[in-house]
Amino acid sequence: MTQTTLNAGDHERIATAIRAAEAETSGEIYCVVAHRSDGYFFTAAFAVTLGILLVSLAAAFALEYWWVAVRLPHFVIVQLLALATACALLWWMPGLRIWLVPRNLLYRAAHDNALRQFYARNVHLTTERTGVLIFVSLAERYAEVVADAGIDAKVPQDKWDGIVAGLIRHAGENRLADGFVAAISTVGGLLSAHFPVSEHDANELDDHLVEI
Repeated sequence: MTQTTLNAGDHERIATAIRAAEAETSGEIYCVVAHRSDGYFFTAAFAVTLGILLVSLAAAFALEYWWVAVRLPHFVIVQLLALATACALLWWMPGLRIWLVPRNLLYRAAHDNALRQFYARNVHLTTERTGVLIFVSLAERYAEVVADAGIDAKVPQDKWDGIVAGLIRHAGENRLADGFVAAISTVGGLLSAHFPVSEHDANELDDHLVEI
């Protein structure tokens, strides 16, 4: 996912797509895009520390093999300097951290963020439990659709998986706004099939994309 921001036109397109989809259903659609779902400093620092310890162990064996004497205090000072330098780089260059974190931890952080957004944005409080969150976390290259109980019980998982796959494909092609518009249209179709718009339907959630 190379696109890191959306312009005003993209936001308006997505808002228009949400309004059009919700015109046909009593369900609610909410969209969130996160630039990253965690800072990852401590996870990356742990990985760096482990790497430095392994390199130090290998260096110690090599020095012993070649009969090179290094005083223990000097050896420890070099280790500490290397660790301090690495942590300083991680602090000042956050973009480096993501490369030191295992993919399963990246996905777990993004998934947890999606659930936080689902509850923080009150997507779970719609009258008929028909709220759907469309979520993308750019740094982790992760997307998810979180559906409330009312609609999730009526839609098979492969339908949500297909929406996520399309969203990731569009984002990978640097067409994030197109991906959201397509996902909104598909979600709107699923909602309207099971929860068509009613005479007294009220708009319960804001019709726009949130960037965090």
